[in-house]
Amino acid sequence: MSPVIRILSGAALLLGLLARPAAAETVNLMSFPVLFQERYTKAVIAPFEKANPGIKVSYFGLPSSAQMLGTLRAQKAAPQVDVVIMDLAVSKAGTDEGLLAKLDEAEIPNMKDLVPEARRPELAGVGVTFDNLVLLTNTDLVKERPDSWYALRDKAYAGRVAIPAMPDIVGLSLTVILDKAEGGQDPLKDVDKGIAALGTIAPGVQTWDPRPEVYAPIVSGQAAIGAGWNARAQLNHDISGGKLAAVLPKEGSVFQANTINLTANSPNAAAAKKFIDYALSAEAQKAFTEEMFYAPSNAKARAAVSPEAIDRTALKYTDRMIPLDWIAMAGRRDAILEQWRRRVIPLSR
Repeated sequence: MSPVIRILSGAALLLGLLARPAAAETVNLMSFPVLFQERYTKAVIAPFEKANPGIKVSYFGLPSSAQMLGTLRAQKAAPQVDVVIMDLAVSKAGTDEGLLAKLDEAEIPNMKDLVPEARRPELAGVGVTFDNLVLLTNTDLVKERPDSWYALRDKAYAGRVAIPAMPDIVGLSLTVILDKAEGGQDPLKDVDKGIAALGTIAPGVQTWDPRPEVYAPIVSGQAAIGAGWNARAQLNHDISGGKLAAVLPKEGSVFQANTINLTANSPNAAAAKKFIDYALSAEAQKAFTEEMFYAPSNAKARAAVSPEAIDRTALKYTDRMIPLDWIAMAGRRDAILEQWRRRVIPLSR
């Protein structure tokens, strides 16, 4: 081969290599599975990937924030997850253990538009969604709409009650609600009355660990009644043709926030920060609220979401929420979990 041909061949090869698209960066996101994963992918991840063709988001779903925290602990020496969306109280533990990196508004400018309650100095991450606990019923099995959390101990539903037990935050939230209903004054001091009330519900519980989430067994009729989160209940109501109903009982409920977090020593930190910034944008939050009925943490998104969607979110019920400092409550989780193990779960069938 002549030198000229070799030079031309080398040039052609170089041009071919330069013409190839660069390998996409991957952001590994860990959060809730099933419908949350499906709808979050549609409303947030897909538009982000379209706008950022050089970044792909890989979603890893786990049923609870406690399991997510366990995964982060196991990967501490060599993180594989870049971003995690989890319960606020559990993210406090992740922050305290150095598993999460502090977000910086200079790098994530959409943080400036968040409502004040989404930004807590004790947390590495920030609030991304808000929700509230509701009573769940199968409308074929529970004909008369209940108006009280105490329907969970109705003998008509004995053996057909599904409640995610602690350490799931559903169990902790229900403890606080029942403690207040029984006359408890301060859940940061004790929840003895709530634990006692749960003891009267426990004999009728079919499962403390509904799979894949509490909504599926209620929709299918395997369980008749239970407790879960409003946003996912609203969506399950729609896709089940009304087989699942969400009820806010007269005793009230509690707000709960999910936070979005960057893992400490994320292997893809730059791309992960870009994704977090998009997830906090008014565009992304509006889309997800209208897709799944979580209340947004972006103030501009709250003004843009359709009234029909807002009316199905936690924002509709602010006057019926029991005040609860989830950051302070995080320090009580282990003690309350121990009471569940000794005084609640052993009483079930």
